[in-house]
Amino acid sequence: MRIFKFGGASVKDAASVKNVATVLQKEGHEDVLVVVSAMGKTTNSLESIVETYLNDRGQLKAVVQELERFHLEIIDELLDKDKDPLKEKVKSLTQELLQFLEHNKSPNYSFVYDQTVSFGELISTTIIAYYLKTIGLPALWLDARKCVKTDSYYRDANLDWEETQKQIMAQVNGSNLIISQGFIGSDSNNFTTTLGREGSDYSAAIFAYALGAESVTIWKDVPGVLNGDPREFKDTVLLHQISYREAIELAFYGASVIHPKTLQPLQRKEIPLYVRSFLNPEGTGTAVSKGKTLDPYVPCYIIKKDQVLLKLSSLDFSFIVEDNIAQIFGLLATYQMRVELIQNSAISFSVVVNNKYNRLEELLVELRAKFKVTVTENVNLFTVRHFDRAAKEKVRSHGDKILLEQRTQKTLQVVLKN
Repeated sequence: MRIFKFGGASVKDAASVKNVATVLQKEGHEDVLVVVSAMGKTTNSLESIVETYLNDRGQLKAVVQELERFHLEIIDELLDKDKDPLKEKVKSLTQELLQFLEHNKSPNYSFVYDQTVSFGELISTTIIAYYLKTIGLPALWLDARKCVKTDSYYRDANLDWEETQKQIMAQVNGSNLIISQGFIGSDSNNFTTTLGREGSDYSAAIFAYALGAESVTIWKDVPGVLNGDPREFKDTVLLHQISYREAIELAFYGASVIHPKTLQPLQRKEIPLYVRSFLNPEGTGTAVSKGKTLDPYVPCYIIKKDQVLLKLSSLDFSFIVEDNIAQIFGLLATYQMRVELIQNSAISFSVVVNNKYNRLEELLVELRAKFKVTVTENVNLFTVRHFDRAAKEKVRSHGDKILLEQRTQKTLQVVLKN
């Protein structure tokens, strides 16, 4: 089988859904499993619904109806207006969402988040599978939650590989065109879990690994993997080939085109990954596979915005030693802080973290009981793989003040504050 993944931008409206169908017709749809994200900015809308649930429940029905209206308008553009079965399916899903929110008893924010945002993928795949059938592509809808089994670490669940492989092999018939959801799975109690933001790429890799797929293709609105974000850097270059190892390095440092968890399962079975443009399906895109580290061999730029720089020192000017560092990392794990960069000296320890779950204030209460802490918010972390002198100057031009700099033989990291 081949695995195709279409993200939110590739299914943002009716014209985009029709384009997905065109890509499948051109590329061949036999023995293809398609992983689809929520449509456009639907995940953002669902996150707003979670906030409405927490803060203004009187508006809950209205915001869910707005979500429903957005999808029904897409259906109207895709199909004749008298074709109501699909509309009824979508209405049933939004009603299911509303009923969950009205009857939920759990105070766990992350649990509520996962049960809510998952409806974006459930609705998008319902629409796309139905539409493909109407134009003669015999698509089967597959509930990824029956296949992708995880623990209960909501919002960033960990995969149960053995059970997932077992379920995928049981559920997937390799001779059909299958439409399934990215980003979502379920725990042992069959509650919905999510794999982390942008986790649909990971979902594609999970299916590919379990099925021993021929390849994975991620369809994007860019020509392939570029050596930098064109919104941040001028004169970006298309990378034609990247080795698994280099792609994993780029993903680790935050390259946005490929999800960090996506590459390891593909590398284990040497399944090639292609990043291609759904706007120009004839383009060759980028291949991630065995071979050259980079083709062409150029510096690669990655930026992570809105990070937090913490500088810690001991209250009595004693050395920061192993016990202290273990304490710090324990607290970072407890408060779900992703560590992006560390640097330590004899009496200080600096760390750049991503305050993804908005738990910084809780963390600081704990840290200040043990250390002197300096906090700098809204810093930007730049990483350059295969840097040269010109690359260093290009990065330094993006900020007024360098707060921290670290380099190895191949990688330069700079923390800048505007």
